[in-house]
Amino acid sequence: MSSPAASAGHHHADENKFQIYVQIAMLLAVITGIEIVIIFIPFATWLIVSSLVVLSVVKFLYVIFYFMHLKWDKAFCTILFFIGLVLATGTTWALLEIFDAKDSIPLTAQES
Repeated sequence: MSSPAASAGHHHADENKFQIYVQIAMLLAVITGIEIVIIFIPFATWLIVSSLVVLSVVKFLYVIFYFMHLKWDKAFCTILFFIGLVLATGTTWALLEIFDAKDSIPLTAQES
């Protein structure tokens, strides 16, 4: 059985993590609000898209490291996650290249 002091210490750690989760959720909500506002600002398209990509990457990293617990996992689990991410990205890119829009144009009678 665990002692009351150990139980209190564990309870305090859970509260601390809970506070971190709430703070990160608030930060993610603020970033999402900023993304929505950026869409309506009359800037150059490349600047808007670049800003949205950077903010999305920041949100993605917060989610995977805190809500998916990669921050507290072993480094090997993080490496495995990123290997899977690279493989999925490569597969998606390859499929988009294979099934390009020009490939969906029907052949005419002269080309067949």
